[in-house]
Amino acid sequence: MTDKPKGPASYFPSIEKKYGHPVSHWQDLIRAAPLTRHMELVTWLTKEHGLGHGHANALVAHTLAEG
Repeated sequence: MTDKPKGPASYFPSIEKKYGHPVSHWQDLIRAAPLTRHMELVTWLTKEHGLGHGHANALVAHTLAEG
């Protein structure tokens, strides 16, 4: 039995399917962005890259938690 991802990572399969890019693509964008605050990054992803709020939030949370 395989463990299902929990938390923000549980969104990753649907993010990849819906937007056509691997999670690493989005994480690279987040890391390269001139913004540093969580909600600034979420807003940027939704307005500039067309992600839904929940997907953007999951990507930002996971990426920022990595350090």
